[in-house]
Amino acid sequence: MKYYVIAGEASGDLHGSNLIHALHEEDKNANIRFWGGDKMDEAGGTLVKHYRDLAFMGFWEVFVNLRTILKNIRFCKQDILAFQPDVIIYIDYPGFNMRIAEWAKNKGFKNHYYISPQIWAWKENRIKNIKRDIDALYVILPFEKKYFSQKHQYDVTFVGHPLIPVIQKELALNDKEVPESLHTNKQIIALLPGSRKQEIRKMMPLFLSIIQNFPNQQFVIAGAPGISPDWYEQFTINPSVSILHNQTHTLLKHSHAAIVTSGTATLETALFKVPQMVCYRSSRLSYAIAKRIIKLAHISLVNLIMNKTVVKELIQDNCTSANISSELMQLLMEENRSKIKKEYNQLEKILGRKNASKQVALLITKAIM
Repeated sequence: MKYYVIAGEASGDLHGSNLIHALHEEDKNANIRFWGGDKMDEAGGTLVKHYRDLAFMGFWEVFVNLRTILKNIRFCKQDILAFQPDVIIYIDYPGFNMRIAEWAKNKGFKNHYYISPQIWAWKENRIKNIKRDIDALYVILPFEKKYFSQKHQYDVTFVGHPLIPVIQKELALNDKEVPESLHTNKQIIALLPGSRKQEIRKMMPLFLSIIQNFPNQQFVIAGAPGISPDWYEQFTINPSVSILHNQTHTLLKHSHAAIVTSGTATLETALFKVPQMVCYRSSRLSYAIAKRIIKLAHISLVNLIMNKTVVKELIQDNCTSANISSELMQLLMEENRSKIKKEYNQLEKILGRKNASKQVALLITKAIM
C-alpha cells in the first residue's frame, strides 16, 4: 500500500520515524513518501521536503512567510496527486495539514490524523473541519478523548503518548560512549532553547545570561536536528557552555536540571525525570494575539496533563535573567527536586504504557487493506 505522511517539526519527525518503522512491520510492501526530517528519512521511504523549510512560528512570522507557505501547499497537493496514496497521514502541524486535508477529502483521499490539532487550546472551531475532513483521529493525551467525545461528540482513539516507549527504551540502555561534552565533574544543566532558529535566537541570550551565577555547573545546549552545528557557534564562546548536536535524549539522561522552551521538550524532560523550568518569549505582536486567543491556565504539557503547576513557567515579561537564575537555584535544592520527581512519576502513570506507533500503524493498515 502507498502511504503519504506529513510532519512539519522536529517532534513530528521523531514520532513519524517510529510510525514509519511500525508501518513497515505491518505492511511489508509499504511504499512511503513523506514530509519530515532526518529520522523519518532513516526509517525508510522517500523524503519530499525537510521540515527545516517549513517551520514558521508565531503570527507575525507566519504572515511574513505566507508566500513560501502557500507555495509549499501547492507543491504538496501536486505531489499527492502524482503519488496517489491509499492514505494520507497527518502528524500534528495543523496550520498546514488541515488545509491539505480539506483539499484531499474533496479529491477522495483517505485522511488519518496522528497527534491531534490542539483545538482545546485554541481554534476550537476547527472541530467542524476535523469532523468533515478526517476519517480517523488518533490522540496522544489522556484528556483529549474525553474532550472530543463529550464536548464535540466526535469519536477518537487514544493511543498513548509516543514518547513513552522511546524514552523507556533509552533509559534501560547503558551508554556505550558518553559524548565528550558530558565528561565533567560538574552538575550538567541542559539548555533546550527550541527547534527553530527564530525561537533559539529569542531564548538563547536569556539562557546564557545566567551562567556567571553558577560556576559549579556545566551548561550544555541541545543542538536541534536540522540546524547546522556551525550556526550554534555564536552561542558557545564561554567555556562554561558546550553543545551537543542531535542528542537531546542523551543530554537529558545525564542532566541535573534543565531550562526548556515550551513545547514537546517539556514532556521529554519530565519523562527523563529531570527537574526543569519552562521559558517562553515571542514577539510582542505574536504574544498579544496569542493571549487574546489562547485561554489556558498553563503552557507546558507537563502542567496541562497534570492540571496543576508541577514545573515553573516563566512567560514573556516574567521570562527574565533574574527570574531564570532564581528558579534554577530552586531546582538545585534537593527538597524541590524530590517533589518534582514524585509528580513526574504520577505523570507517567497518567500517560500509560501503550506503544502509540504500533497501535496507529495497525489501525491504519486495517482501515485501508
